[in-house]
Amino acid sequence: MDMTEKKIGSKEIFDGKILHLFVDDVELPNGKQSKREYIRHQGAVCVVPLTEDGNVIVVDQFRYPFGRVVTEIPAGKIDPGEDPRTAALRELSEETGVTDCALEFIGEFYSSPAILTEVIYMYTAKNLTRGALHPDPGEFVEVREVPLETLVQDIMDGRIKDAKTQAAVLKAYIKEKRV
Repeated sequence: MDMTEKKIGSKEIFDGKILHLFVDDVELPNGKQSKREYIRHQGAVCVVPLTEDGNVIVVDQFRYPFGRVVTEIPAGKIDPGEDPRTAALRELSEETGVTDCALEFIGEFYSSPAILTEVIYMYTAKNLTRGALHPDPGEFVEVREVPLETLVQDIMDGRIKDAKTQAAVLKAYIKEKRV
């Protein structure tokens, strides 16, 4: 069965620095019409930095929409025209000070496919060379290390709420256990 929806028209409602909100008129597979509201986003990256002793470098950062500090793996948006791998290395350096590493792509993640075009490219990083972190202006992070096993348990117990962190850490954990 063809479930494709055909765009008939599109209107941009909001043009922000990061987010762009659209309302599209679509034709449904049954021939009827409907509207689709969605946000265009240029994409993002996240990295699971694994230390030699089995820890993951995480960042604690205040997240305004939730009004609380959230534990996450290093992550950030892809700049226009930037390659995801380059963005991953940049974000890792900015947020953790890691300047050189063996970076491995582990998959893509659709953060909210019903309303958002964001694709998050997930990586692991090993053989880390540490330096000074240099976060973006207005970005305040605390960096710490958590044993991979503890982080997985925190995810399973509901203490880690960030979806990209859950997905990437669990993928990295399974990959590490298969080695």
